[in-house]
Amino acid sequence: MTVAQEERDGLVEAGWLLEAVASVFRAVGFGEGAAAVVAESLVEADLRGVSSHGAMLVPMYVDRVLAGSVSRKEAAEVVVDLGAVAVLDAGDALGQLTSDQAMALAVDKAKKHGVGVVAVRRAFHFGGAFRYVQYAAAHGCVGIAAANTRPLMPAPGGARPVVGNNPIAVGVPSRDGHPVVLDMALSEAALGKIRIAASEGRAIPATWATDEQGAPTTDPDAALKGMLLPAAGHKGFGLALIVDVLTGVLSGGASGSKVKGLYADVSVPNDCAHFFLALDVAAFGDADGFAERLAALAAEITGSPTAPGVERLYLPGQIEAERSDAAAARGVRVEASVLKALRETAAKVGAELPEARR
Repeated sequence: MTVAQEERDGLVEAGWLLEAVASVFRAVGFGEGAAAVVAESLVEADLRGVSSHGAMLVPMYVDRVLAGSVSRKEAAEVVVDLGAVAVLDAGDALGQLTSDQAMALAVDKAKKHGVGVVAVRRAFHFGGAFRYVQYAAAHGCVGIAAANTRPLMPAPGGARPVVGNNPIAVGVPSRDGHPVVLDMALSEAALGKIRIAASEGRAIPATWATDEQGAPTTDPDAALKGMLLPAAGHKGFGLALIVDVLTGVLSGGASGSKVKGLYADVSVPNDCAHFFLALDVAAFGDADGFAERLAALAAEITGSPTAPGVERLYLPGQIEAERSDAAAARGVRVEASVLKALRETAAKVGAELPEARR
């Protein structure tokens, strides 16, 4: 596949993208295994159609490694280990590495105690939260993963951002091997959607964002200078606040304004925090019954009547899982600008990308 073809149809083979991303991280000093983990996480997001957490992040990650705000450590330090509970200090390592470690530890504790809880401080962006709850579900556990971000949303009625649109994900094991996965940020709309509306000159719903004074706005340009609004108003704000507590406050890490922006000064650590929980379904005494009851509930939902014009109903995460399966077969859709940035970053760090193929 030539570069021209690659940029024209926007599809690349998943294996090529995995190797290309991994080669960049090997070139900046990560071992084979660590580079593969980070690449897998980013490409998983692209496969699921969540490009905001995919290969587009490579240049920013690399800039931070080179600037020193992201370390080349490949594991977090365990600073508390007490029964079902642990606290890790990530030391500003890439979030995928320490989050895989944290959820694996939470699952191991859940198998011993029925529940495992791991909080992580001094962390960095961990990509798509779905990855970690899928791991828990694959090991027979209900999994929860959450992270805090820099403040992007005001308190109800406020005029200053005080909490992030803190992502939270829940994964539930199912009998057919495809877990139910809820993965969401807590703002009404993603900042990227507002940027797109601004570039196209379109108004946005008044529930998406405020202007600089805290007043709801339909002007995307004003929104970009203002703040995001939480999903479901005070309910989304409250949940975002609790995520900040479970991640930064509980771990002894940063919360609120102490968490810095990913795209701010790349020499300053992001200093976010993470939270992972695993519940061993078998510990509740009826793993087979759980699977049967979940299957019955899922069938009741997906088999219920549809509204006019709707062909099919889905469980949380089902659309993304089916999209991932399709993309693995036909190729991953990646914007030409993302591929261009990936090649430029590879050249900057002396990584040799494999020959592009379809």
